[in-house]
Amino acid sequence: MKKVLIVILLTVFVLSAFSATRVLNLINGTLGDKSFFDSAERGMVMVQENLGLETKTIEMGYNPSEWKPTLEDMSDSGMYDLIVVGTWQMVDTLAEIAPYYPEITYIIYDTDMPFDKGNLDNVYAMTYKQNEGSFLAGALAAMVSTDPDFEYSNPDSKLIGMLGGMDIGVINDFLVGYIEGAQYVDPEIRVTTSYVGAWNDPAKGKEFTLAMYRQGADVVFAVAGETGNGVLEAAKEMDRWSIGVDSDMQLIYEEKDMEIVNHMLTSMLKNVDQSVYRAVELYLNDELPLGTTEALGLKEGAVGLANNQYFDKFLEENPDIAERLDELEQMILEGEISVSSAFGMTNEELNVIRDAAK
Repeated sequence: MKKVLIVILLTVFVLSAFSATRVLNLINGTLGDKSFFDSAERGMVMVQENLGLETKTIEMGYNPSEWKPTLEDMSDSGMYDLIVVGTWQMVDTLAEIAPYYPEITYIIYDTDMPFDKGNLDNVYAMTYKQNEGSFLAGALAAMVSTDPDFEYSNPDSKLIGMLGGMDIGVINDFLVGYIEGAQYVDPEIRVTTSYVGAWNDPAKGKEFTLAMYRQGADVVFAVAGETGNGVLEAAKEMDRWSIGVDSDMQLIYEEKDMEIVNHMLTSMLKNVDQSVYRAVELYLNDELPLGTTEALGLKEGAVGLANNQYFDKFLEENPDIAERLDELEQMILEGEISVSSAFGMTNEELNVIRDAAK
C-alpha cells in the first residue's frame, strides 16, 4: 500500500512539474543597462515571487547574429510556455519563428507586430505611450529651466535638450511629447536634440550631452539606453540638470554617486516590469489578447515620472511645480490634452515640430 501511495505521489509530482508554467526572458543585450532590460528582469522577479512561476533570463548580447538561433533553440527545447522578448529589434526574428511554435505564447514589449500578415495568433505585443510621460518630463524641464531660483538653471537661456539613442519612431515619440510638454508650459522654450546612433556607448553619450550643455541647455533628457548614462555624468560635471528614462535612475545611482542623483530631477519611467507582470497575469487568467498590440499609457500606469524620496522632496519644496504636474496629468487622463505621437507622422511633419523647437 505504501509503495502504491509513493508511486501515486511521484506521478502527481512529475505531472505537476511538467504542467507548471515556465517563463523565459530573452534579452537582446545584457543586464546592467539600467533601462529596459533591467526593468524586464524586475518583472521576472515579480512573476516568480508573486505568481510563483518558474522563470529564467538569458542575456543574448548585442550581436544580432545570436538572437535568432537562441530564440529558435529555446522555442524548440519545449521547456517554456511563455517567452518574453523586447523592442523593435526582435520583431522580424519573432515574426519568423513564432508561427512554428503555436503551443508557446510570446510576449514582446515596446513594439507592435505585423499581425496583419497573419500566423501570429500566439503573440502579444505591448507599446508604451512614452509621448504622454515625456509630456510631463518636458513640462518639468521647462518649469525648472525658466525658474531663477534653481541652482543649476539659467532662466535667460530658455533651452533644454534631449539625447536620443537613434533617430527612430519610438525615440521621436519621446521627443514629440517632450517638446509639446515644454512648450505648453512656455511657448518660447527651445529644445536641442542629438542622436548618438548607439545604445551602449556612455562615453559618446557624455560627449554629445556636454555639447548641449555648452550651448546653454539647462536640462537634458536621456533617451538612449545605456548610452544615456553619459548624460547623467555630463550633468554632474557641468552642474546642470538631467532626466533619466525607463528605470528610476536616482534609486539606481544612490549607492554609487549621490552627485549624479542630486543633478537629476527625476526619470520618465516606462514600467516594463509592471507591464510584463500584467501580461503574464492576463495569460494565467486566460485573458491575454493574443494577436494584438496594446498601447499602454498613463491610464494603465505604464508610463510616468518616478516617485521616490528625492523627487518627493523636490515637489514638497516646489509645491507650484507639483500642482502644475498633477494638473497636466489629469488633463491628459481626461482628454483635455491630447499629446501628439511620432508614430504615423511623416518625416516632414516631424521636422516641423523639431524645427519649431530649435
